[in-house]
Amino acid sequence: MTTNPPNPPRAAGRRAGRPAGTAAAAGAAASRRKPKPKKSGKRKFLYWTAGVVGFVLVAGCGTAFVIYQQLDGNIKKVDVGEENSAVTDGPVNLLIIGTDARTGKGDTGYGDSGSLGHADTTILMHVSKDRTNATALSIPRDLITDIPDCPTKQPDGSTKVIPGQQHVRFNTSLGQEGRDPGCTWRTVEKLTGVKINHFMMADFNAVKDLSDAVDGVEVCAAKDINDPKSHLKLTAGRHVVKGEQALAFVRTRHAVGTGSDLSRIQLQQQFIGSLIRKLKSSAFGSPSKLLDVAQAATKALTVDTGIGTASKLLDFGNDLKKVDLNKITFATVPVLDNPRDKATVVLDTAKADPLFKMVQQDHTLAKGAGKDKGGKSTPVKKAPPELVRVDVTNGGGPFGAAQETVDWLQNTKGARLSTNAGNAPEKLSATRLEYAPNQADQAATLAEWMGLPKSALKKTGADAGPRVPMKLVLGKDFTAPGSPIEAPTETPEGVQHVNADDKNICAK
Repeated sequence: MTTNPPNPPRAAGRRAGRPAGTAAAAGAAASRRKPKPKKSGKRKFLYWTAGVVGFVLVAGCGTAFVIYQQLDGNIKKVDVGEENSAVTDGPVNLLIIGTDARTGKGDTGYGDSGSLGHADTTILMHVSKDRTNATALSIPRDLITDIPDCPTKQPDGSTKVIPGQQHVRFNTSLGQEGRDPGCTWRTVEKLTGVKINHFMMADFNAVKDLSDAVDGVEVCAAKDINDPKSHLKLTAGRHVVKGEQALAFVRTRHAVGTGSDLSRIQLQQQFIGSLIRKLKSSAFGSPSKLLDVAQAATKALTVDTGIGTASKLLDFGNDLKKVDLNKITFATVPVLDNPRDKATVVLDTAKADPLFKMVQQDHTLAKGAGKDKGGKSTPVKKAPPELVRVDVTNGGGPFGAAQETVDWLQNTKGARLSTNAGNAPEKLSATRLEYAPNQADQAATLAEWMGLPKSALKKTGADAGPRVPMKLVLGKDFTAPGSPIEAPTETPEGVQHVNADDKNICAK
């Protein structure tokens, strides 16, 4: 866990030794309380922030055109069966994958040798539609989840479908059984209900090369750290780390917090926030320095074909660079110990479901930013239950949802004029309520009962007859009557989250 000590003293960091030990075999248990010495991965997120931000800054100088071809050659691509535009008018959801693959000189002491690697660290980066804020949502690698069937492109151009699995570790969504990043993409979509636009993937070399390229990253320790597993030795206070020592810092978990992977995630969030602050500072006005960062970032990246060129990556980065640093929030998917296997965790649905809804509905986690910016609107008078007339159809909810909702409306809410109208003619991703202008009072009552967001309300042009019902279509976002569809506007209580611009976070 982290704390905010009062102005810890500065001290010079010591060079960490080279990590020893090899990664466990695929699917091996990695307990949160007694974790095995596998390398971390949230460091991979810095490839997007450092890579894209650095590349965008480089592109602003006159040499950008000249280096396009060189940077193009650095970027590796994977066809995952989705090719979305680099720039979109809506929210952007970027999947960042940090693998435990072992490649390159100096990485022989750790990692997964000779394979694509597994999804050791995974972050779902959501950037709001108006580009004012972003949420970086970490998914624990030992989370037990379902992996859907996954079509993968083969070297001969054919497509092979890798069968899905139920109740397995999340990190096996990559590398296991020949799964590619598209399989992790589909697993995250199934888990969170969030539609992904692009992915970026990197392995070990990123944290070392990028921290070298920026001349080190400042980190803070609230106490002395001596981790024999990561070989990190730091005295309490602030330090600048780079290269092997930076890698040791983001791998450390045994000497911080509870010694779990979840504690390490928080420590890595500190590192990433500090890296972003440095890249956005005036220290990076030199084109040569920015080029070093862009080179390091693009060499580390594997991306989808939608952003698989330097020019597309530039367009993508230019679109995202508008986000203010103090409106970037790191959070971790809420989990609980798995009662059947203490080496794994399970989803804490009571906290995770509203958190996922916030991302789905483009609500920010940034503190104090969830307030309604549109000013106060005139409240609509609500109709009494006995006057609420509505036809309910199922357009994507669970089997039997329409009848279950009608039973709930009639027996719990007293809306006797509600009717099951069967299945909707089309599937909807989001629940929708259609009502006439003269049914606004009924719509207000039903929306309050159902917890409907404003985006779900669709007013028609003409008034309805006295016996004409409203039309409620239950979409894929519907789970059960009485469970609000509208996302909260503040981070759910108990969800770990920190601000990227917080300079006072120290590893405890």
